[in-house]
Amino acid sequence: KGKAGGPREWIRTTKEIRAKHFDLAVLLPNSFESALTVWVAGIPERVGYRTDGRGLLLTRSVRPTAARQHQYRYYLRLVAETFSTTVEPELRIKATKDETADARLLLEQAGIGADKSFLIVNPGAAFGGAKRWYEDRFAAVADRLANELDLEVAIIGSESERAIGKSVRDHMKREAVVLSGQTNLGTLVGLLAEASLMVTNDSGPMHIAAALGTPTVAVFGSTDAEVTSPVGPKTSIVRHAVDCSPCMLRECPIDHR
Repeated sequence: KGKAGGPREWIRTTKEIRAKHFDLAVLLPNSFESALTVWVAGIPERVGYRTDGRGLLLTRSVRPTAARQHQYRYYLRLVAETFSTTVEPELRIKATKDETADARLLLEQAGIGADKSFLIVNPGAAFGGAKRWYEDRFAAVADRLANELDLEVAIIGSESERAIGKSVRDHMKREAVVLSGQTNLGTLVGLLAEASLMVTNDSGPMHIAAALGTPTVAVFGSTDAEVTSPVGPKTSIVRHAVDCSPCMLRECPIDHR
């Protein structure tokens, strides 16, 4: 919050934390600022990874392992270092009735009736263009799946990704609705819960769909599937192995192979 709102916002947040008299802080962010915040707030026990030169601000600093591992396991290790027992988490969430009702209302307003099964296509990725599969290929996959499985097609994304969603729709032979910019978090959860299938880039909605148990196919390119893959019983990864992947770059500097 300090970076987003400036020093005044950081001071306000720190005071709010101090007023709650917490006994323990487990820091998931690896930043110096997060450790400084809880130190200034006077939280007596402060646990986090020994990163960003913040070791002296922590009462228990954990040295990061060099082994590649999924991010949820990386953070679960902090819990294991803090408490005597840990339980392997079941990464599952459920949509509320209001969330699914709001999602179905949005779909109906867009032309997809309550009795229709639908495919969600998520062609955007906030991190950058290197994570995005090509729009004409999303369109081809959506057409094929819609035909084979008799599904309507809903394209999601943020308001800034509306042009990407429209491009996918314009490349398609079948009708599709573009819902980019029309969902808050609750409606998004409802949409993903109601969907029969999702095809997506590596993104936040990918993880939500996986946790909801929605069948999810994720296209990985520039990012590391071993570290950020969706976790769920109905997930699949599609990627083409090339020497430059994963590069973790926002934009591809060569040919985006």
